[in-house]
Amino acid sequence: MSHEGITFVSQEQAERAQNTPKLTGDAILPQKVRVDKSGGTGVQIDWRDGHHSAWPFAWLRVACPCATCHEERDADGRNPGVPKPKPAQLLPLYEALPRPLEVTPVGKYAIRFKWNDGHEAGLYSWDYLRNVCDRAYAEQTANAGSKAK
Repeated sequence: MSHEGITFVSQEQAERAQNTPKLTGDAILPQKVRVDKSGGTGVQIDWRDGHHSAWPFAWLRVACPCATCHEERDADGRNPGVPKPKPAQLLPLYEALPRPLEVTPVGKYAIRFKWNDGHEAGLYSWDYLRNVCDRAYAEQTANAGSKAK
């Protein structure tokens, strides 16, 4: 019997997953995809249900859905798009902004980036992108509401 695909999660992670509705149907099908590789601004998607999403490349790199990046985020308790905290340094070193060297469509269901840091394992499915977009928006709205109180 194979145990591939089995992931152990904390009670908090399980509750968060249950409380987040997953979008399906036209909500996860792109109508138009724009990748501004030369300008370096990021990716914009118009979805068939009328929603519009936009992500900067830095956010997409940190939100990589590959198994290694996903497990690293889970171990730190970070959501997709939230960078690792950097250690305090007297003289911060220059770090190039994430940008894709190559962008490749994967069938009709995903897009793959080959990043300037050498990473290229993540397949950004339309399903993943739309669902992290809505989760990020819901979290920003909730955080803004709690700060206003």
